[in-house]
Amino acid sequence: MKVLVVNAGSSSLKYQLIDVESHKVLAKGLCDRIGADGPFLKHGIDKDEIVIHCDLKTHKEAIEQVLALLVDKDRGVIKSLKEIDACGHRIVHGGEFFHGAVLINDEVKEHIDECAILAPLHNKAHLMGINGCQELMPDIPHIAVFDTAFHQTMPPMAYMYAIPYEYYEKYKIRRYGFHGTSHKYVAGRVAELTGVPLSAQKVITCHLGNGSSLAAIKNGKVIDTSMGFTPLAGLVMGSRCGNIDPSIVTFLMEKENISPRRMTDIMNKESGLLAISGVSNDVRDVEKAADAGNERARRAYDTYAYRVRQYIGQYAASMGGVDTIVFTAGIGENSSRMRSIMTEGLEFMGIKIDEEKNKQARGVEMEITGEGSKVRVFVIPTNEEYMIALDTKKIVTEGLTELEE
Repeated sequence: MKVLVVNAGSSSLKYQLIDVESHKVLAKGLCDRIGADGPFLKHGIDKDEIVIHCDLKTHKEAIEQVLALLVDKDRGVIKSLKEIDACGHRIVHGGEFFHGAVLINDEVKEHIDECAILAPLHNKAHLMGINGCQELMPDIPHIAVFDTAFHQTMPPMAYMYAIPYEYYEKYKIRRYGFHGTSHKYVAGRVAELTGVPLSAQKVITCHLGNGSSLAAIKNGKVIDTSMGFTPLAGLVMGSRCGNIDPSIVTFLMEKENISPRRMTDIMNKESGLLAISGVSNDVRDVEKAADAGNERARRAYDTYAYRVRQYIGQYAASMGGVDTIVFTAGIGENSSRMRSIMTEGLEFMGIKIDEEKNKQARGVEMEITGEGSKVRVFVIPTNEEYMIALDTKKIVTEGLTELEE
């Protein structure tokens, strides 16, 4: 089965054509600056990549260009668009409506639009991508896969905020969590690699990149996750502050005469590793600066690791133990040094990593469990697009309208 995976942003559209049975990415690319000056399309895999400057006024025009490339006689990977069996759409926010992937119909699109109040920059763009794809490929099923869906198994004690209840009822202010597709993918791989079903495991998945989050998965269901009402909450991230005392926000707004929009930008784009280090939002740059003697960079690096370590302990307590820990995404997959620091001092919980294996694990799937460790530790590269393709296939082949997590 061939699935076209689409991730539409406000002025961009990422895509992959995936053969699900062979796990093979046939083509991938990015349409950028849609509706703006200087639009272009980057298409191809690894070194076999081309950049095409073309007119992309709308998402529909971008998709037209993509489909034309997929069947192009020189650059194409399929002979006909009829070879595309389904289209899977990544949707950031499903609110409380969606607990799994769904077959897209008018009602689903209405709910995605309703959730735009929770993710205004994303959900409206996703709808433009969906509408464009449906117009150009009306005869295939289109499936929505939500970043928030995997976390919808959280109990109220984990997702409720202790603010007046009317705000939950009126605006649905609660913890939602994000990166769900990534957490779901690596958790599934844990079950395959250990031979133990998720329903019999307590797993902590650590998606650590420029945006970072952890999830506590007990017996196959998420019981807590570090991101909250928005992706701003939880860990210290590249340029996001993570959890802070809420009064800091109002204090600074009053003292510095900062508007709500400006305060949001400060917390999302000017905080995190970037703010503490004064160097960069990239952990690699921060690490180099710390090694060169930059004290602020050292403080930022240690703070990032400390917060992850805190959450690991917190989630082990929440689940009554932990069987497996997984590191994924840019930092989790590639920084052996950060993994070492993040697990340092957790021996009392039965967590030990093998430092030699840890150093070898860079962007590859590998177990790094140390001798005598009671907890198994893995590095597993995430593959959100493939997870979207898998969920899409399941809906289509099993004739489902909704996939329960």
